[in-house]
Amino acid sequence: MKLVQTLVVRDEVDVVGSQIAYHLSAGVDFVLAADHESRDGTTEVLESFARDGHLLRIPVRGEMREQVWRTDMARRAANEHGADWVINTDADEFWVPRGPTLKESLAAVPAHVGLVWGLSRPFVPRPDDGELFAERMTYRLASPTAINDPTSPYRPHAKVAHRADPDIVIRFGAHLAYSKHAALYDWFVADVLHFPYRRREQYERKASRRVQDKPLGQYMRADRARAGGRVEEVYGSLVVDDRGLERGLGAGCLVVDERLRDALRSGSGVQQPSPRDASVVAEEAGLRDADLVRAFRRVDGLGARVAELERRVWARPGRRGSGPNGPRESVGAATP
Repeated sequence: MKLVQTLVVRDEVDVVGSQIAYHLSAGVDFVLAADHESRDGTTEVLESFARDGHLLRIPVRGEMREQVWRTDMARRAANEHGADWVINTDADEFWVPRGPTLKESLAAVPAHVGLVWGLSRPFVPRPDDGELFAERMTYRLASPTAINDPTSPYRPHAKVAHRADPDIVIRFGAHLAYSKHAALYDWFVADVLHFPYRRREQYERKASRRVQDKPLGQYMRADRARAGGRVEEVYGSLVVDDRGLERGLGAGCLVVDERLRDALRSGSGVQQPSPRDASVVAEEAGLRDADLVRAFRRVDGLGARVAELERRVWARPGRRGSGPNGPRESVGAATP
């Protein structure tokens, strides 16, 4: 089996080297990386892996076209690099298999299925002591219920892995894909260890950049804090100090997870299979609840857009009536 990883990255020098090295050690055979105008040393890190023959750096410029770039790389993996399976990643995500290895976990997927997912497991930022992020960020959120606050960086989600497909379409930041292969939505082949915020400066930089590309609530909140000179305060509310850590561990909403730290220390990428205990089952259920909420929000948003379009149509000069409840002409009706 050949396993190819795709990566979209911009200015993530503090994490991208560890991310690529980890996945190569964990069984990834080759990496396709879209480098979006990085200026902080990320490009040089990517080029170092390219010189060793492990990576193809694809420079991309202009406005964020994440869906286009991810789809292009996933298709290249099938058409040009002989992939059997593809995982789609961000620089702050680490796929830890639920089986002995990533390849064994994917090989266990039934032959008629080609789309499976990794469950995101978010880690909380800890006070910055100058150490590598993985050394100090060894505590992750273990929420028993879905977090549906749109400004939270910890909302449940999953990332897609798929059999190689020359016609695949990757959607919504690699949370979804459209493929000729069948999907198995509840088959999680990996935990995706996620480290979205690691230092105050990185939090501020990411917010100012991503709010333009993807105006999600968490980025809008951070950008408003930046504009109002409140970054230290808002980022500080995310940082878990020793007292907060003690409370979180006692309440069961934080758990110790040292798998990435240990893997990076050893350099082997070898992991113990992720346990599927009661907390994991609860988090999987929380993901389904969160997906349902997101679906309702999309329907509400679509309904609002349709209502606004209808209002504009019936407000045009020459139309009779002011809306759905008033007399008006029939659009497309035959003239008697």
